[in-house]
Amino acid sequence: MTIANPAVQTRTVSATLRDYVSLLKLRIVALLDVTAVGVMLPAAHGHPRPAAVLAVLIGLTCAAGGANAINMWFDRDIDAEMTRTRRRPLPAGRIPPWHALVLGIGLNAVAFAVLWVGANLLAAALDLTGALIYVFVYTIWLKRSTPQNIVIGGAAGAMPPLVGWAAATGRLDLTALAFFGVVLFWTPPHFWALAQMIKNDYARANVPMLPVVAGEQSAKRQSIVYAVLTVGASLVPFLTGAAGAVYLAGAIVLGLGLVGITLLDLEGKRWTRRLWTYSMVYLALLFAVFSVSPFLP
Repeated sequence: MTIANPAVQTRTVSATLRDYVSLLKLRIVALLDVTAVGVMLPAAHGHPRPAAVLAVLIGLTCAAGGANAINMWFDRDIDAEMTRTRRRPLPAGRIPPWHALVLGIGLNAVAFAVLWVGANLLAAALDLTGALIYVFVYTIWLKRSTPQNIVIGGAAGAMPPLVGWAAATGRLDLTALAFFGVVLFWTPPHFWALAQMIKNDYARANVPMLPVVAGEQSAKRQSIVYAVLTVGASLVPFLTGAAGAVYLAGAIVLGLGLVGITLLDLEGKRWTRRLWTYSMVYLALLFAVFSVSPFLP
């Protein structure tokens, strides 16, 4: 009679759990959470309901993570072709594909319920809309058909500020829409920088990312335009009176950094990774500065 080693069993269970968690892409989700919670303090004049904040954190994490799981279910064929993704749980055969689909649908159902109960129906509906855009508009329709996939599909990632604002106030206004614009315009420079770094992977999988289809210089020039639009949108909260001079100064300094690096990226690949990294830092810091703006001049 063979007795299984408990340590081996524990490692196997732990590894399986890690595989399921990896479907959610929680590091990406964390940045989305920052953009949602970051607008709640100013929207509620410094005093958002704790239940609403918790509902946004749970609901957005579940919805975005669930959408990522469905994305991995649908894209498992192209993930198998790409060096960067071929070791993911689905193309590697460590998880049955239908598990990812069921997990994604279930998490989005939980997200809708949590946000409806903990915040309001508008926040729940916006959260679900973001997930649906990511799955049906970006993943299923645009990703494999047009180099503008990330430009239009980026609306999914831009929904969290609307979710946070709606959860805090029960409505949307120009400031909320401005932050939607910030993330929408920020998305192309960020993802095109990644696409430049793994261009051969996308070409091998026949994914028409802009650097693959139009060339790196074209993508870099268009990234500059979107970086400028990002900075322009980031100034609107000051103009609407939702933020003060400290936020304005922070938005300008951070924005100059973003535009500056996109310009430097024209000179060669050594700036591409820096653009990808700085763009994440830019977004996190911009929303962090806005989140404390009710307590600053």
